[in-house]
Amino acid sequence: MNKKFLEEKGALITGGATGFGRGVAFEYAKRGADLVLVDIKEKELEETAKEIKNKYNNKVIPIICDVSKSDQVDSMAKQALEELDNIYILYNNAGIAPHYGLNLFRTGEDEYDLIMNTNLKGQWLVAKALGKKISRQKSEPIAGKIICCASVVGVTPNSALPIYGISKAGVILLAKILAQDLAPKVTVNSNSPGFHVTPIFNNDPDILKKMLREGYVKTPMNRLGTVEDVVKLMIFLASPASNFITGHNFMIDGRIADVGIPATFLKSKI
Repeated sequence: MNKKFLEEKGALITGGATGFGRGVAFEYAKRGADLVLVDIKEKELEETAKEIKNKYNNKVIPIICDVSKSDQVDSMAKQALEELDNIYILYNNAGIAPHYGLNLFRTGEDEYDLIMNTNLKGQWLVAKALGKKISRQKSEPIAGKIICCASVVGVTPNSALPIYGISKAGVILLAKILAQDLAPKVTVNSNSPGFHVTPIFNNDPDILKKMLREGYVKTPMNRLGTVEDVVKLMIFLASPASNFITGHNFMIDGRIADVGIPATFLKSKI
Protein backbone atom coordinates (compact mmCIF):
# COMPACT_ATOMS: atom_id res chain seq x y z
CA MET A 1 0.00 0.00 0.00
CA ASN A 2 1.17 3.52 -0.80
CA LYS A 3 2.41 5.02 2.47
CA LYS A 4 1.03 8.40 1.39
CA PHE A 5 -2.42 7.11 0.41
CA LEU A 6 -4.11 10.23 1.81
CA GLU A 7 -2.00 12.67 -0.19
CA GLU A 8 -4.13 15.38 -1.85
CA LYS A 9 -7.03 14.32 0.37
CA GLY A 10 -8.53 16.02 3.39
CA ALA A 11 -9.62 14.61 6.73
CA LEU A 12 -12.03 16.31 9.11
CA ILE A 13 -11.79 15.05 12.68
CA THR A 14 -14.22 16.08 15.40
CA GLY A 15 -12.86 15.81 18.91
CA GLY A 16 -9.49 16.31 17.24
CA ALA A 17 -7.66 18.05 20.08
CA THR A 18 -7.01 15.09 22.38
CA GLY A 19 -7.36 11.33 22.75
CA PHE A 20 -8.37 9.23 19.76
CA GLY A 21 -8.88 12.30 17.58
CA ARG A 22 -5.39 13.64 18.23
CA GLY A 23 -3.78 10.23 17.68
CA VAL A 24 -5.63 9.70 14.41
CA ALA A 25 -4.83 13.24 13.23
CA PHE A 26 -1.08 12.64 13.52
CA GLU A 27 -1.31 9.36 11.59
CA TYR A 28 -3.50 10.77 8.83
CA ALA A 29 -1.11 13.70 8.44
CA LYS A 30 1.79 11.25 8.27
CA ARG A 31 0.02 9.60 5.33
CA GLY A 32 -0.36 12.89 3.50
CA ALA A 33 -3.76 14.25 4.57
CA ASP A 34 -4.54 17.90 5.09
CA LEU A 35 -6.65 18.32 8.21
CA VAL A 36 -9.54 20.18 9.70
CA LEU A 37 -9.51 19.59 13.46
CA VAL A 38 -12.73 20.39 15.33
CA ASP A 39 -13.10 20.67 19.10
CA ILE A 40 -14.39 22.88 21.90
CA LYS A 41 -11.04 22.78 23.76
CA GLU A 42 -9.39 25.84 22.26
CA LYS A 43 -5.96 25.59 23.92
CA GLU A 44 -5.50 21.86 23.24
CA LEU A 45 -6.82 22.26 19.71
CA GLU A 46 -4.32 24.99 18.85
CA GLU A 47 -1.47 22.99 20.38
CA THR A 48 -2.34 19.83 18.44
CA ALA A 49 -2.73 21.73 15.16
CA LYS A 50 0.61 23.48 15.65
CA GLU A 51 2.44 20.26 16.52
CA ILE A 52 1.12 18.44 13.44
CA LYS A 53 1.90 21.32 11.10
CA ASN A 54 5.42 21.64 12.47
CA LYS A 55 6.05 17.90 12.16
CA TYR A 56 4.56 17.20 8.74
CA ASN A 57 4.07 20.63 7.13
CA ASN A 58 0.51 19.68 6.14
CA LYS A 59 -2.34 22.14 6.02
CA VAL A 60 -4.03 22.00 9.44
CA ILE A 61 -7.12 24.10 10.15
CA PRO A 62 -8.36 24.21 13.78
CA ILE A 63 -12.04 25.13 14.20
CA ILE A 64 -13.76 25.69 17.53
CA CYS A 65 -17.20 24.09 17.38
CA ASP A 66 -19.76 22.57 19.73
CA VAL A 67 -21.09 19.70 17.61
CA SER A 68 -24.37 19.65 19.51
CA LYS A 69 -25.27 23.09 18.12
CA SER A 70 -26.58 23.06 14.54
CA ASP A 71 -25.62 26.66 13.79
CA GLN A 72 -22.03 26.02 14.87
CA VAL A 73 -21.88 22.78 12.87
CA ASP A 74 -23.19 24.50 9.74
CA SER A 75 -20.63 27.29 10.11
CA MET A 76 -17.84 24.78 10.73
CA ALA A 77 -18.82 22.72 7.67
CA LYS A 78 -18.91 25.80 5.45
CA GLN A 79 -15.44 26.86 6.59
CA ALA A 80 -14.05 23.34 6.24
CA LEU A 81 -15.32 23.01 2.66
CA GLU A 82 -13.78 26.36 1.81
CA GLU A 83 -10.42 25.35 3.29
CA LEU A 84 -10.17 21.83 1.84
CA ASP A 85 -10.92 20.91 -1.76
CA ASN A 86 -11.55 17.27 -0.90
CA ILE A 87 -12.82 16.12 2.51
CA TYR A 88 -12.22 12.44 1.87
CA ILE A 89 -12.35 11.29 5.51
CA LEU A 90 -14.83 12.35 8.17
CA TYR A 91 -13.92 10.93 11.58
CA ASN A 92 -17.03 11.60 13.66
CA ASN A 93 -15.31 11.27 17.01
CA ALA A 94 -16.43 14.07 19.37
CA GLY A 95 -18.15 12.85 22.50
CA ILE A 96 -18.37 13.05 26.26
CA ALA A 97 -18.51 10.46 29.02
CA PRO A 98 -20.68 10.79 32.14
CA HIS A 99 -19.89 9.84 35.71
CA TYR A 100 -19.32 6.08 35.91
CA GLY A 101 -21.82 4.30 38.15
CA LEU A 102 -24.70 6.77 37.79
CA ASN A 103 -27.55 4.42 36.91
CA LEU A 104 -30.54 5.07 34.67
CA PHE A 105 -32.84 6.15 37.51
CA ARG A 106 -30.34 8.56 39.05
CA THR A 107 -29.56 10.33 35.77
CA GLY A 108 -31.16 13.77 35.50
CA GLU A 109 -32.74 15.21 32.39
CA ASP A 110 -29.99 17.80 31.95
CA GLU A 111 -27.29 15.14 31.95
CA TYR A 112 -29.33 12.96 29.59
CA ASP A 113 -29.70 15.84 27.16
CA LEU A 114 -26.01 16.77 27.36
CA ILE A 115 -24.82 13.22 26.61
CA MET A 116 -27.34 12.50 23.87
CA ASN A 117 -26.94 15.90 22.20
CA THR A 118 -23.16 15.64 22.11
CA ASN A 119 -22.64 11.95 21.36
CA LEU A 120 -25.53 11.14 19.02
CA LYS A 121 -27.11 14.37 17.82
CA GLY A 122 -23.63 15.81 17.26
CA GLN A 123 -22.59 12.97 14.97
CA TRP A 124 -25.89 13.23 13.09
CA LEU A 125 -25.49 17.00 12.61
CA VAL A 126 -21.93 16.70 11.33
CA ALA A 127 -22.77 13.81 9.00
CA LYS A 128 -25.83 15.68 7.73
CA ALA A 129 -23.80 18.83 7.07
CA LEU A 130 -21.04 17.02 5.16
CA GLY A 131 -22.22 13.59 3.97
CA LYS A 132 -23.97 14.56 0.74
CA LYS A 133 -21.21 17.01 -0.17
CA ILE A 134 -18.59 14.30 0.32
CA SER A 135 -20.60 11.93 -1.88
CA ARG A 136 -20.48 14.41 -4.78
CA GLN A 137 -16.68 14.64 -4.82
CA LYS A 138 -14.76 13.27 -7.78
CA SER A 139 -12.43 10.88 -5.92
CA GLU A 140 -12.32 7.39 -7.39
CA PRO A 141 -13.26 4.60 -6.93
CA ILE A 142 -15.19 6.13 -4.02
CA ALA A 143 -15.77 9.74 -3.04
CA GLY A 144 -15.01 9.45 0.66
CA LYS A 145 -15.27 7.63 3.97
CA ILE A 146 -17.10 8.35 7.21
CA ILE A 147 -16.08 6.67 10.45
CA CYS A 148 -18.21 7.09 13.59
CA CYS A 149 -16.86 6.56 17.09
CA ALA A 150 -19.20 4.33 19.12
CA SER A 151 -18.38 2.20 22.19
CA VAL A 152 -18.41 -1.30 23.60
CA VAL A 153 -21.27 -0.23 25.90
CA GLY A 154 -23.32 0.60 22.82
CA VAL A 155 -23.17 -3.12 22.02
CA THR A 156 -23.28 -4.78 25.44
CA PRO A 157 -25.34 -3.02 28.15
CA ASN A 158 -23.51 -1.68 31.17
CA SER A 159 -25.93 -0.17 33.68
CA ALA A 160 -23.12 1.95 35.15
CA LEU A 161 -23.07 3.91 31.86
CA PRO A 162 -26.71 3.81 30.75
CA ILE A 163 -27.22 7.03 28.79
CA TYR A 164 -23.73 6.89 27.32
CA GLY A 165 -24.50 3.35 26.14
CA ILE A 166 -27.82 4.41 24.62
CA SER A 167 -26.11 7.27 22.77
CA LYS A 168 -23.42 4.97 21.38
CA ALA A 169 -25.95 2.31 20.35
CA GLY A 170 -27.60 5.10 18.39
CA VAL A 171 -24.27 5.95 16.76
CA ILE A 172 -23.88 2.36 15.53
CA LEU A 173 -27.33 2.45 13.94
CA LEU A 174 -26.68 5.94 12.55
CA ALA A 175 -23.57 4.63 10.78
CA LYS A 176 -25.52 1.73 9.27
CA ILE A 177 -28.23 4.06 7.96
CA LEU A 178 -25.64 6.46 6.56
CA ALA A 179 -23.94 3.51 4.87
CA GLN A 180 -27.22 2.71 3.07
CA ASP A 181 -27.99 6.32 2.18
CA LEU A 182 -24.51 7.20 0.87
CA ALA A 183 -23.66 3.98 -0.99
CA PRO A 184 -22.00 3.37 -3.37
CA LYS A 185 -19.98 6.60 -3.31
CA VAL A 186 -19.17 6.77 0.42
CA THR A 187 -18.35 4.00 2.88
CA VAL A 188 -19.56 4.44 6.46
CA ASN A 189 -18.45 2.33 9.40
CA SER A 190 -18.28 2.68 13.17
CA ASN A 191 -15.75 1.53 15.73
CA SER A 192 -16.44 0.55 19.32
CA PRO A 193 -13.54 1.00 21.74
CA GLY A 194 -13.61 -0.64 25.15
CA PHE A 195 -11.75 0.76 28.15
CA HIS A 196 -8.83 2.79 26.79
CA VAL A 197 -6.40 5.12 28.52
CA THR A 198 -7.41 8.56 27.20
CA PRO A 199 -7.82 12.13 28.52
CA ILE A 200 -11.47 11.35 29.39
CA PHE A 201 -9.95 9.29 32.21
CA ASN A 202 -7.11 11.78 32.85
CA ASN A 203 -4.77 9.39 31.02
CA ASP A 204 -4.72 7.47 34.30
CA PRO A 205 -4.84 3.67 34.01
CA ASP A 206 -5.63 3.36 37.73
CA ILE A 207 -8.98 5.11 37.19
CA LEU A 208 -9.87 2.58 34.50
CA LYS A 209 -8.75 -0.37 36.59
CA LYS A 210 -10.94 0.83 39.45
CA MET A 211 -13.93 1.07 37.09
CA LEU A 212 -13.29 -2.43 35.78
CA ARG A 213 -13.06 -3.86 39.31
CA GLU A 214 -16.21 -2.12 40.51
CA GLY A 215 -18.17 -3.19 37.45
CA TYR A 216 -16.83 -6.78 37.41
CA VAL A 217 -15.59 -6.14 33.87
CA LYS A 218 -13.08 -8.64 32.50
CA THR A 219 -11.19 -8.86 29.24
CA PRO A 220 -9.55 -11.98 27.78
CA MET A 221 -6.71 -9.79 26.48
CA ASN A 222 -5.85 -8.92 30.09
CA ARG A 223 -4.83 -5.31 29.49
CA LEU A 224 -6.31 -1.86 29.02
CA GLY A 225 -6.79 -0.45 25.56
CA THR A 226 -4.62 2.35 24.18
CA VAL A 227 -5.09 5.20 21.74
CA GLU A 228 -2.75 3.33 19.39
CA ASP A 229 -5.14 0.35 19.28
CA VAL A 230 -7.83 2.61 17.83
CA VAL A 231 -5.43 4.48 15.55
CA LYS A 232 -4.35 1.26 13.81
CA LEU A 233 -7.94 0.42 12.89
CA MET A 234 -8.58 3.97 11.77
CA ILE A 235 -5.64 3.77 9.36
CA PHE A 236 -7.14 0.63 7.83
CA LEU A 237 -10.62 2.15 7.52
CA ALA A 238 -9.16 5.23 5.81
CA SER A 239 -7.11 3.16 3.38
CA PRO A 240 -7.98 1.59 0.01
CA ALA A 241 -7.82 -1.81 1.74
CA SER A 242 -11.27 -1.14 3.24
CA ASN A 243 -12.99 0.19 0.10
CA PHE A 244 -15.46 -2.73 -0.03
CA ILE A 245 -16.37 -2.55 3.66
CA THR A 246 -19.36 -0.45 4.73
CA GLY A 247 -22.10 -0.54 7.34
CA HIS A 248 -20.03 -2.45 9.91
CA ASN A 249 -19.19 -1.84 13.56
CA PHE A 250 -15.65 -2.80 14.51
CA MET A 251 -14.98 -3.82 18.09
CA ILE A 252 -11.68 -2.67 19.64
CA ASP A 253 -12.33 -3.90 23.15
CA GLY A 254 -10.16 -6.90 23.98
CA ARG A 255 -13.37 -8.97 23.59
CA ILE A 256 -15.09 -7.36 26.58
CA ALA A 257 -18.36 -7.18 24.64
CA ASP A 258 -18.60 -10.95 24.30
CA VAL A 259 -17.60 -12.11 27.75
CA GLY A 260 -16.68 -9.31 30.09
CA ILE A 261 -19.57 -7.02 31.06
CA PRO A 262 -22.18 -8.37 33.47
CA ALA A 263 -25.78 -7.93 32.37
CA THR A 264 -26.90 -5.93 35.40
CA PHE A 265 -23.92 -4.44 37.31
CA LEU A 266 -25.17 -6.19 40.46
CA LYS A 267 -22.74 -6.98 43.24
CA SER A 268 -22.80 -10.62 44.21
CA LYS A 269 -20.89 -13.02 46.44
CA ILE A 270 -21.40 -15.81 43.94
